[in-house]
Amino acid sequence: MGSTWAPQEELETCVCLQGYDLIGITETWWDSSYDWSVGMEGYRLFRKDRQGRQGGGVTLYVNHQLECMELHLGMDEEPTESLWVRIKGSTGAGNIIAGVCYRPPDQGDRADEAFYRQIGAASRSQALVLMGDFNHPDICWRDNAAERKQSRKFLECVDDNFLLQVIEEPTRRGAMLDLILTNKEGLVGDIKLKGSLGCSDHEMVEVKILRAARRVRSKLTTLDFRRADFGLFRDLLGRVPWDKALEGRGAQDSWLIFKGHLLQAQEQCIPAKRKSGKNARRPVWMNKELLGKVKKRKPSEGGSKAR
Repeated sequence: MGSTWAPQEELETCVCLQGYDLIGITETWWDSSYDWSVGMEGYRLFRKDRQGRQGGGVTLYVNHQLECMELHLGMDEEPTESLWVRIKGSTGAGNIIAGVCYRPPDQGDRADEAFYRQIGAASRSQALVLMGDFNHPDICWRDNAAERKQSRKFLECVDDNFLLQVIEEPTRRGAMLDLILTNKEGLVGDIKLKGSLGCSDHEMVEVKILRAARRVRSKLTTLDFRRADFGLFRDLLGRVPWDKALEGRGAQDSWLIFKGHLLQAQEQCIPAKRKSGKNARRPVWMNKELLGKVKKRKPSEGGSKAR
């Protein structure tokens, strides 16, 4: 995955050396004048150029040996810079939906909501890999928290669709703008930052998509409330001089102060345990009855067609 377009010759050289099956690029800045020059031998090209103004745009190159088709998720009139392709799995392996997106820093709420509906539709597949430049530098992925409202809405979308974000290092000048989301633990691995390509100021991200299903040890943890010391928990929070700690603070600052004390008490009083098995991605409240109802409500993917 790369961001901000690089010379075609440099891209083709990199692809030839590495032998990638899938290449996603954001901020291509293409228009119709590029139609003759952006094809690549051995790859099928999917592209979505920005309409009406300069900049933006996304593209996917898919190895011609892979059977694939473009998906048109949702019927939103609000345009988004996103592209979705279903790649047919080999014998014994399921299909994979690959997506690439670019979210401009000034994107409005309506376009965000339209994009979140697309993510919701794509996440119902057996295996999803979504890559792109989401432009949410204020998100702290360790704490699953953010300062800006738009970023918190994005986190809600990620949580609601049970997605995992796998990038852990900054991809542009100390900020983590480029992300990879997946709905299946163990699907994406061997993540590497490969430096920039051409004049881009973003790092290229190289990953392996593990097409064959395999068992992996879960890295997810959950709180073990059965072993919690709630007496000590109440005592620790009761010792905090809240009137003084929150005096003169606004709502956001007060919440951050409260959250900090809460997490400190939680760390001391509630041990964590590793999730395991097929339910590792399932939240605690998702029992069999609710899961059955969710599956019944899932609509089939509509509007999908080959390009």
